[in-house]
Amino acid sequence: MAFSPSLPPCPGSVDGTGDPQASLDSSGKVFHVEVEVKDINDNPPVFSVSEQKLSIYESRLLDSRFPLEGASDADIGENAMLTYRLSPNDFFTLDIINKKDKGKLPVLVLRKLLDREENPQLQLLLTATDGGKPELMGFVTLLILVLDANDNAPLFDRSVYEVKMYENSANQTLVIWLNASDVDEGINKEIIYSFSSLVPPSTRRKFLMNESTGEIRVNDAIDFEDSNTYEIHVDVTDKGNPPMVGHCTVLVEILDENDNSPEVVVTSLALPVREDAHVGTVIALISVSDRDSGANGQVTCTLTPHVPFKLVSTFKNYYSLVLDSALDRESLENYEVVVTARDAGSPSLSATASVSVE
Repeated sequence: MAFSPSLPPCPGSVDGTGDPQASLDSSGKVFHVEVEVKDINDNPPVFSVSEQKLSIYESRLLDSRFPLEGASDADIGENAMLTYRLSPNDFFTLDIINKKDKGKLPVLVLRKLLDREENPQLQLLLTATDGGKPELMGFVTLLILVLDANDNAPLFDRSVYEVKMYENSANQTLVIWLNASDVDEGINKEIIYSFSSLVPPSTRRKFLMNESTGEIRVNDAIDFEDSNTYEIHVDVTDKGNPPMVGHCTVLVEILDENDNSPEVVVTSLALPVREDAHVGTVIALISVSDRDSGANGQVTCTLTPHVPFKLVSTFKNYYSLVLDSALDRESLENYEVVVTARDAGSPSLSATASVSVE
């Protein structure tokens, strides 16, 4: 309290607002006293909480704005005029909105796209500084939780898988166990496996896909002779909205088993045979075949021993049955010639055909 130097001190009172009060001294004189209480900067800016949490989707666009709760200052005038500063970072800048009550509202502005998979949360510091001398400051931590958006498609370990399996594999035989993953979280990372629309019905009948586990199993007879390769295109789709899809290709090579016997076809040319026929006369043509592959499909032919005939190979899998020595009807007038075709599989399979020579 300060008194005018022209007035003697006198008893009196001043209320909390600084309103003037009347004072009466011992002589009965009344004095009018005005008291001005000047503010000093003894209150720092204060935030209502020590940490503000903001949940922001990673899919938010650049220049998106996020209002913050400002600070308050119990002082008045310049001592209560606040400015705000944001700690340096790559993602946000600070904008200030002047409110009608002359207060200021701090607003975060997104300047770099968020990616939850790289930065699931950010921690920034917001500083409020008043206009006093000396200035005082208050602080609040901004904890930004980056929420997942479905911005990642599921991925397989590889884009192409190669599998070998034997024909005649039993139903439910495991072909391959595919594995895909999605770096999103929640429902956005839940995935479903399926055959692509590129997979023809004939292949879908042969194989079964487990949409939950990624297992592909045999579902029907697998025959090398029908098809020795299958190209299976697989999709994996997440449950996000909108869903995202990953792709891979499974190449299945079917390995041959020796499950087919040779086939023998005999075409007779000169039956019956004259006993004076010349050696080398072609009696019949013989063709052999085997639906298997490799050694399983390699066929050799033999004749019943001790007959006056022999096989002459003309070209691959074709033979001529020719007279190998003179005939004598009086000694033997009929020959039952057996042609045996045998493949090179293990175990080998064989077939026979008979030629009746008179």
